[in-house]
Amino acid sequence: MDLKQIISLRLDGLSNRKTAALLGISRNTVNAYMKLFEACGRPLSELKELENQELQELFPSCTTINNPRYERLMQYFEKVNHARNHPGFTFHYHYLEYQQQEPDAYSYTQFMEHYHRKFAKEKGSLKLDHEAGKEVFIDFAGKKLHITDKETGELLPVEVFVALLPCSQYTYVEACFSQKRKDLIACMGHSLGFFGGAPKAIVSDNLKSAVARSSKYEPDINRSFKDFANHYNCVVNPTRSYAPQDKALVENAVHLVYQRIYYPLREMTFFSLAELNAEIRKLLIRYNDLLFQRKGASRKELFQSIERAYLKPLPVRPYEMKDYRRAKVQKMGYVYFSPDKNYYSVPYRYIGKSTKIHYTKSMVEVYYNHERIAIHPRSAGRGNYLTIKEHLSSTHRNYRDWSPKYFATLAGKHGPHVEAFVKHLLAEGDYPESSYKKAMGVIQLHKSYGSERLEKACKRAVDAEIYSYQRLKNILKNRLDLVESNSECPSFQSHIPCHSNTRGAKHYT
Repeated sequence: MDLKQIISLRLDGLSNRKTAALLGISRNTVNAYMKLFEACGRPLSELKELENQELQELFPSCTTINNPRYERLMQYFEKVNHARNHPGFTFHYHYLEYQQQEPDAYSYTQFMEHYHRKFAKEKGSLKLDHEAGKEVFIDFAGKKLHITDKETGELLPVEVFVALLPCSQYTYVEACFSQKRKDLIACMGHSLGFFGGAPKAIVSDNLKSAVARSSKYEPDINRSFKDFANHYNCVVNPTRSYAPQDKALVENAVHLVYQRIYYPLREMTFFSLAELNAEIRKLLIRYNDLLFQRKGASRKELFQSIERAYLKPLPVRPYEMKDYRRAKVQKMGYVYFSPDKNYYSVPYRYIGKSTKIHYTKSMVEVYYNHERIAIHPRSAGRGNYLTIKEHLSSTHRNYRDWSPKYFATLAGKHGPHVEAFVKHLLAEGDYPESSYKKAMGVIQLHKSYGSERLEKACKRAVDAEIYSYQRLKNILKNRLDLVESNSECPSFQSHIPCHSNTRGAKHYT
């Protein structure tokens, strides 16, 4: 109170009773201060000239509180204040406890009044300035909506996802079956598609599908959610634990969603999630078109005029949620993908290495030491071997290239008669793989005898219509390729007359 007013009124000749009535304080309080003024030995006129701080120091506040009773209350408040941050704390619970142990208890009103006097410090609140396109706040509503099972009539609860751009407060709402990782990522992807761009950061609370391990300084983000953020070129920035004020706008948006969307849906019945979301989208358009009272613009208008231009463009392909498997590269150069029972090739140099498989609905990626070494389209079948030619060693690659054209090309490098011999050899075979082995044997003869001798031996064999690897090898071994054949001798004349029933020489070799 202002002690100078008491002194001034006293100097003006007013009694203690009138002074108390004018100032609205107790007469006993005025009496107590007047006794203190007289006891100090200084005239009232001198006291009136002092500053308020000096008067407070000379005459500290007097009280009519019963000290023992008050001291017991103050001691009990220490216990109350210690439990203040515990979940479920209420003042009423502690007042009832205090009332039971204190025979001369204060009333609940006085209990709260004394507590707030003793612990008057209140936490301040900072007004945050939200930069356009910087963040998106996400949250799940505490209250659930329902869809009806057509068969049983049972009400099935569904979660409601809310995303908000804080600068414009443009809001997206979607119902989903759960708060699990799959539904969170799907809703998050739909919200960015609704906004038409991606912010720099996603601000979420510490739910398990987003944060694997919460921490005040370095939270551990869920791997799938981190992959999602990387795909859209943004980061995940969780709020502090038990600090909903970090994303107060979306917390407030949830309450507005209760009013603008939940309430209009209260008497409607939905038999599928798609029907419910279709109605939510209709109500969401109206919600975003409502004008702010003080801004004179709607959420949608603020988004289009201020925030849309600052969002980063979305990637061409939407994100597909990844799952993970570990697999060892087999001797064949494939990893076994257990969900589909398929085999996918990797570069042959990783044979025997332990790898990690990242897979989505459409792709299978193989990583070794955090480096992607193979990527395949995911096969819809089972038990298939999916091969990329470049993954094979040169030996295996050549083996997979075996074909009549492949061997004809190889043979042609050693001469036209070698090519002709190989073509006839392949044409006469009943089983291609066995003919390929013979053709490869013929071509490999050049390593022992040279291309020139192989060409001559093949010419001799073709002229005699002999298409056998062993016969060709015998020609080279017996050096018959160096002897001119009878067909090249002009004086040679067969003594057998020509007749249609006469068989040729090839039937007797």
